[in-house]
Amino acid sequence: MTGSQGKAMAVVKRVGVIGGGQLAWMMAGGAEKLGVELIVQTPSRSDPAVAIATEVILASVGDASATAELAAQCDVITFENEFVDLPALSLLEQQGLCFRPSLSALEPLLDKYNQRSYLQSLGLPVPRFMPLHPEQMPEISLSPSAPSGKLEFPLVLKTRRHGYDGQGTFIIKDRAALQATLAELSHVPLLLEEFVPFERELAAIAARSVKGEIAIFPVVETQQVEQVCRRVFAPATISRTVQAEVEAIAHTLLNHLQVVGVFGIELFLTPDGRVLVNEIAPRVHNSGHFTLDACETSQFEQHLRAVCGLPLGSPAMKCPAAVMVNLLGYEHSIRDYAAQRQQLAAIPQARVHWYGKTESRPGRKLGHVTVLLEEPGDDQRERAIATELEAIWYGRE
Repeated sequence: MTGSQGKAMAVVKRVGVIGGGQLAWMMAGGAEKLGVELIVQTPSRSDPAVAIATEVILASVGDASATAELAAQCDVITFENEFVDLPALSLLEQQGLCFRPSLSALEPLLDKYNQRSYLQSLGLPVPRFMPLHPEQMPEISLSPSAPSGKLEFPLVLKTRRHGYDGQGTFIIKDRAALQATLAELSHVPLLLEEFVPFERELAAIAARSVKGEIAIFPVVETQQVEQVCRRVFAPATISRTVQAEVEAIAHTLLNHLQVVGVFGIELFLTPDGRVLVNEIAPRVHNSGHFTLDACETSQFEQHLRAVCGLPLGSPAMKCPAAVMVNLLGYEHSIRDYAAQRQQLAAIPQARVHWYGKTESRPGRKLGHVTVLLEEPGDDQRERAIATELEAIWYGRE
């Protein structure tokens, strides 16, 4: 019996979290509600989750020896990010350490090409793709309609590992841009895929329990700026057919992987109504931050419920709709933006979450604000609210 199975029915009181960023920090409320202590492995005392952790192990998230120390202090280990040394952790799992989700659930997802291939093997719809090495100049087409030997631009180029918040993702408009980008990414394994001219980007937060129970939060629409999530509208304005298709994708993925915990699923909705899976995040996800204020159970409490072997909570919304805007850094500075945060908090039904980071830089996630709406969502009204929030935060836009 593996460690993950052996503790399936044990009472979990101490959860080890690999990673100490804002995602771990936002688990605090759920942990307090459930009577769970969080022990965090993270490299810096300035990381957000240090402030809420019962104990902290100061080490890189890829340090397996530190994870062994972490395991000695907790009942189960989970992940705030996926930048881990999977082979080293596998040795620990063989010794009986309990990881949730299991390492076997993470294994096909950490490399973006392997993830695409795995999703395709399950029959899930994905954009056309191919592996690529920087020294190669591809001569095959991702598009069946393109002439033989020609690439169909624009294309999307991604590093296969360790990309997040737009890092490692490049929109390639022509062959010259592809050559230049490949020259910059020497010796880095890459994924090349078709650019999808989507109508909307969607996301679903789905949880699966130890007993196989699945709960899916309302599907949301996300909007990105330079490949970084900037706005989330909950729920998304989509048809019942699309909603059902997204939920079916979530069930297929989580059940095949035998997941325990919360996963984020990013998707494209095309103008002709097709749903394509973009990427899978094997953890709590930025698109689910609205659940802290807008849902019966937040994604963070839900994740802890799952990894602790507890029944899942209701994912239902407590309000008709919500708008979430990420507060992204737009300058290099050391400041707390107190004036802007006060203005945001003064907006009716606004909830401001500040991550306590001491340094701002362009694109860095410093916090988020969610506005709860008292009427069903209206696209034009929701976008106006998001624009108002961003005008306060960025000022110059």
